[in-house]
Amino acid sequence: MMKKDLISTTSLTPRPLPDAVLFACTMNSVRSPMAAGILRHLAARNMYIESAGVRMGQQDPFVTNVMEEIGIDVSKHRPVAINDLFDTNFDLIITLTPEAHHQALELTRTMSVDVDYWPTLDPTFVTGNREQVLQSYRTCRDTLLSKIKTFFNFERSHKPKI
Repeated sequence: MMKKDLISTTSLTPRPLPDAVLFACTMNSVRSPMAAGILRHLAARNMYIESAGVRMGQQDPFVTNVMEEIGIDVSKHRPVAINDLFDTNFDLIITLTPEAHHQALELTRTMSVDVDYWPTLDPTFVTGNREQVLQSYRTCRDTLLSKIKTFFNFERSHKPKI
């Protein structure tokens, strides 16, 4: 696979931009679909991007709501389990939960795939009124957006500001 150049934000050493990225979390209903939607938006059509969970959860309407706030449509997302993925040929797997990280390491034992762990808080644990719950989802979304922009060097991108 042909790699694209990406300058690391932590050094001046070029780091290859992956052609295929998988975001993995526990249920594939909140964190990983948010991350995949953000990267799809920022990378346009320059990467294959997928999301999956250790187990298949249910679509979360709060995710659709907070992603629409920044102009990203994830309404067509349907949760899928890692074991049900048609293709597991990824250059990079970014795990967002300990359980997903463990499964990704097991999946890639005999594969040459980079696995990176980004611990990400689960906004579904927040209780309160609708606005308090939505704020926890926004915090999760904004954390992922910032991490993705930095990691993939979209800080200086000419993409629309989100």
